[in-house]
Amino acid sequence: MSDPLRIGILGYWHVHARDYAADAAANPDTQVVAVWDDDAERGMAGAASLGVPFEPELDALLADTDLDAVVVTTATAQHRDVMVKAAAAGKHLYAEKLLAPTVAEAEEIVAAADTHGVRLFVSLPRLYAGYTAALAGIVEAGTLGELVYGRVRLSHDGAVATETQPAWLPDRFFDPATAVGGALTDLGCHPVYLIQRFLGPRPQTVSATYASVRGHGVEDQAVVTVRYAGGALGVIEAGFVNRAPFSVELGGTLGSVRYTSDQDGIIAVGSPYGGREPVTLAVPPDGPGPFDRWVEHVRSGVRADDNIARAVELTRLVVAANQAAAEGRTIPYPS
Repeated sequence: MSDPLRIGILGYWHVHARDYAADAAANPDTQVVAVWDDDAERGMAGAASLGVPFEPELDALLADTDLDAVVVTTATAQHRDVMVKAAAAGKHLYAEKLLAPTVAEAEEIVAAADTHGVRLFVSLPRLYAGYTAALAGIVEAGTLGELVYGRVRLSHDGAVATETQPAWLPDRFFDPATAVGGALTDLGCHPVYLIQRFLGPRPQTVSATYASVRGHGVEDQAVVTVRYAGGALGVIEAGFVNRAPFSVELGGTLGSVRYTSDQDGIIAVGSPYGGREPVTLAVPPDGPGPFDRWVEHVRSGVRADDNIARAVELTRLVVAANQAAAEGRTIPYPS
């Protein structure tokens, strides 16, 4: 294994490819050395921005024995084929969410990583944020009583064009064949895995309403509702057509807490916090991000059990939500 780890970026399809390149540059244990993309023009531009070679043939890049690992930021529809092939070539895998278009493909990727002894990690960054740790600690301590409600909203204006400026989210994000889905399948992954973190990985039922304000082939805003055993409800909201503060709200039988990205601290109310008047709780610092955690797993050789399990369950819920929206009905959560 090289020191630093020699990394190839597979695909500049996703806008986060440049962010992961920055993560690699910031980590003293990693170095991006090559780029591949099935779109040569896009790949060459990405490679030029990093000052590294562009390799037009994926097989040739993966055959390089000096390459230790890959960052996969291709179209979602390509994830299974690219990652299974990279795992077979002995390359450690860092993947953009969604892990795969289907649960079967996600499980195939996991199996390939395990079979070939490579370390797989999926980018689920909000799991490691300080506010998530604080909120999860409150829930797990039972401070709120029985948790009965959770809501997470995340949106941006990536699909909104003006008279002078086109939408900043690339058109390819709205292609059902490659993106697989829209606001829920991409941005909505973050609210999905946070609801699963707070309320549990497997609800009983899923319902979803999707809309396309801008007339794209996939949804540009979505609301998903999940119901758990005992009656707890989770609400997942995502959108590409307005910019609003990111927010998390958790309610229990004794109290509630709320975090939004435009305020300092967590707002808490209820008997555990002295009554009806809200109080502000401190938010601890963020933990190490997903890229740095992946590098630690590669170096230690330890499988990222929790991250992998959450990535598969994330895929399961997104697939179920897409089905519920397409069929216009509440569906049982897949076993």
